[in-house]
Amino acid sequence: MSDNKRFNVVLIEPEIPPNTGNIARLCAATNTTLHLVGKLGFSIDDKHLKRAGLDYWHAVDLRRWDSLEELQREQPDGRWWYTSKKANKTYLDAAYQPGDFLVFGKETVGLPEELIEANADQAIRIPIYNDAVRSYNIANSVAIILHEALRQNS
Repeated sequence: MSDNKRFNVVLIEPEIPPNTGNIARLCAATNTTLHLVGKLGFSIDDKHLKRAGLDYWHAVDLRRWDSLEELQREQPDGRWWYTSKKANKTYLDAAYQPGDFLVFGKETVGLPEELIEANADQAIRIPIYNDAVRSYNIANSVAIILHEALRQNS
């Protein structure tokens, strides 16, 4: 599949190696490009990261970027979906297209509010039905949204 037909998962400053490893495995299984952006909370050689990705790392199209701005400059025609529990529309309201970039923030704080506010039409959330729960695990969130994008385009 050519790069412009692949979906793209973008993790901004991921902090937890097993989450990133699980997401990498998901990206390998779905032929999705994984972009790691900014300062990572772990080394790419981390044993927990490698263990979570099992022996599929050779199948991951992994790309590193210093900043989201750098990635966006390299992809000027990219369509960007920003995930946040503060977004007005849900992930089911989005009409995904192959080549879209699905952007997720770091596990502890998510994406910056100003980024979500500046891109309100492209901001999406996964509904949470229990006020006692603050968020979903990022690996689960990526799987939910990526599979909806794939389902819409299968």
